[in-house]
Amino acid sequence: MSETQVTWLTQDAFERLKTELDELVANRPVIAAKINDAREEGDLRENGGYHAAREEQAQVEGRIRQLQELLRTAQVGDVPTESGVAMPGSVLTVRYDDEDDTEKFLLANREEGAHGDIEVYSPESPLGKALLDAKEGETREYELPNGGTMKVTLVKAEPFSL
Repeated sequence: MSETQVTWLTQDAFERLKTELDELVANRPVIAAKINDAREEGDLRENGGYHAAREEQAQVEGRIRQLQELLRTAQVGDVPTESGVAMPGSVLTVRYDDEDDTEKFLLANREEGAHGDIEVYSPESPLGKALLDAKEGETREYELPNGGTMKVTLVKAEPFSL
């Protein structure tokens, strides 16, 4: 049994996801009616409307389960107001050991940055874990998928704003 991972969300993101969940749950009867209507059209093996409605139902149910789990494990907090330390909700500018260019991303759950134009890295990702609580100028190391390691320096950490 794996331990439950906590997901950091702003209050705004939590409310947005809760609203989406409520809308999907409220829409269940509409999808069920579509399935029943299509079922009444006859032969299910050649009934495209029936299969499309069942596929839609499966996608909606999958999203409902995803949102329920996400909200169940959510830790709601405010966007950090201080700069200089990598925390969930911070926009980080980093430089990798073998590059001159920098990369900028939001350290948060992917759902948190769904409406922004900025790349999002989870605090649970190898890079996110390595940078968590790092101070500007600090270099950390994390493991790559191929088993190697990469050094990354936190150049800047600032609060996220839309």
